[in-house]
Amino acid sequence: MKVQSVAVLWQIWSRKSFVTSSTLRAFSTSLINPSNSILMSPSLVSLDCPDTWTSGSVQSDRSSVQKYTSKHVAQILDGKVMAEEIRSGIALEVKRMKESIGQVPGLAVILVGQQRDSLTYVRNKKIGSEEVGIKFLMTMLPDNCTENEVCKALQSYSENPSVHGIILQLPLPRHLDEGKILGLLTLDKDVDGFHPVNIGNLAMLGREPLFIPCTPKGCIELLLRSGIDIKGKKAVVIGRSNIVGLPMSLLLQRHHATVTIIHAYTKNPDKVAHEADILITAAGVPNLVCRNWLKPGAIVVDVGTTPVEDPECEHGYRLIGDVCFEEASKVASAVTPVPGGVGPMTVAMLLHNTLESAKRAFKFS
Repeated sequence: MKVQSVAVLWQIWSRKSFVTSSTLRAFSTSLINPSNSILMSPSLVSLDCPDTWTSGSVQSDRSSVQKYTSKHVAQILDGKVMAEEIRSGIALEVKRMKESIGQVPGLAVILVGQQRDSLTYVRNKKIGSEEVGIKFLMTMLPDNCTENEVCKALQSYSENPSVHGIILQLPLPRHLDEGKILGLLTLDKDVDGFHPVNIGNLAMLGREPLFIPCTPKGCIELLLRSGIDIKGKKAVVIGRSNIVGLPMSLLLQRHHATVTIIHAYTKNPDKVAHEADILITAAGVPNLVCRNWLKPGAIVVDVGTTPVEDPECEHGYRLIGDVCFEEASKVASAVTPVPGGVGPMTVAMLLHNTLESAKRAFKFS
């Protein structure tokens, strides 16, 4: 399923674009110069190792099976605090860049329509950019805009040397060809990591994508900073979108988890989820995951965000996740809140990708 999805994306891209010599140089640079110490996540190539099977490889690991009393309360994985630490490191690097060469990274966002969750994401990206000193640009287009209008905005930012990262806020309205438009995105400015070449390199051992998609990257960084070991764990991902589910499953495999994907056609999804040591859900279905979906002691990462009307909130609505938080807190060993969990980490990873893109463009180290 994963290989087929990547193959389809590659076919779309190969008809619309080509790999330039500058792109190849960028790949080489990303391998020679790994990310600085702002993040705990290592380069993916450094994780690669051969699958060597021995008689001792197949064994039952019951160490993660735990039983909790009714008084148990899960550890809260506070993405907001972790993201603040990462943003502080990014701000220092941006300041050092400005003082050294008189330049700062630039991030451009193209937003089509007025979806509430997309507006929330873009607003947080703008605030985050301004906090760390990254220049922020935005083009807003109506729901009924043409494909050509989106492509023109994309081309304009691609040709702008002061822009080092371009975000095409997804999902797009149904009448727009998402695959075609993403195929036109300049690879070395694809800070969201959705370009078919980036996804392809994420899927393949021995390859390093220029950019890892921000939400999966943020989930991994959150787990590592929480001291959670991924290697050898049973990881279940709920959802298989190109934005989160697919790249999340690929990234977990690169970290040597044993990965299962649950989608809308999976039979007995609660039973499949119950096997997970690490459950990452990105279905966008409020309170989908309840107590009986979770193995005692599981790590639960909730990527889902669904806007719900709430006149008492600042913007007239609030966000709720895929996981029934109160129930999960009594079963899981650790769980992320919504909001305040994965969201801030996603924005932090976007800012980090933009910084790394600017460093490559300016040859700044």
